[in-house]
Amino acid sequence: MIASLQGIVESMGGDYAIISVGGVGFRVYMPTSVLSTLGKVGEEVQVYTHLRVADDDIFLYGFGTADELTLFETLIGVSGLGPRLALAMLSALTVEQMTIAIATGSIDLLTTVPGIGRKMASRLVLELKDKIGAGLIATPAAQVAQENTDVLAALTSLGYSVSEASRAVATLPAASDLSVEERVKLALQYFGG
Repeated sequence: MIASLQGIVESMGGDYAIISVGGVGFRVYMPTSVLSTLGKVGEEVQVYTHLRVADDDIFLYGFGTADELTLFETLIGVSGLGPRLALAMLSALTVEQMTIAIATGSIDLLTTVPGIGRKMASRLVLELKDKIGAGLIATPAAQVAQENTDVLAALTSLGYSVSEASRAVATLPAASDLSVEERVKLALQYFGG
C-alpha cells in the first residue's frame, strides 16, 4: 500500500495532481481544498494517500493532513458513499465542520454538499455518530449541547477553529431562551475580550 508520497508537482488538473517521485508520475485525486493549497508546479510536496483497487483500475487519493485521510477512509466505509462523493464532501467542508455536522446530527449542513441528499446525510449521521463520539475522529463537538450546535457551526463558518468555538460556546448561559443570533453575538463577545 502507498501510505504517502513526497515528490515534485508535475501538473495539476481540476481534481488531481501528478506528483513525480523518483521519475515516476503518480496521478493523485484530491479534494479541491487540498489542491488549492498544495503548491505550484515544480515545488516539492508531501501528501498522505489512500490506494484503492477497483475492478479494472487503481486510484490514488491524496490529502494534506492525516485527519483528512482518516475522515476520507471513514466516509468511504459508509454504504452507498464512494470515493468521489467523499472527495466532494472534503472539498466543500473542512474536517472540523464535517465532524461537527456528524457529531451533532446537523443534516442541513451535510446537505449543502453537492450530491448529498437528506437520505445520505441521515445515513452518515446514523453510521458515523458513534465513531466520532468514540474518538475515531477527535472533536470537541461531541461535548457541545444540542441547543448550541448552530452557534458552533456559525462560529466555525466564520473561521474560528472547533476548539476556539467550543470554548466560546462553553461561556454561554445554559438552557436560555435566547435565539441563535443572540447566542452567536454572546459567543462573539467572548473573542472580543
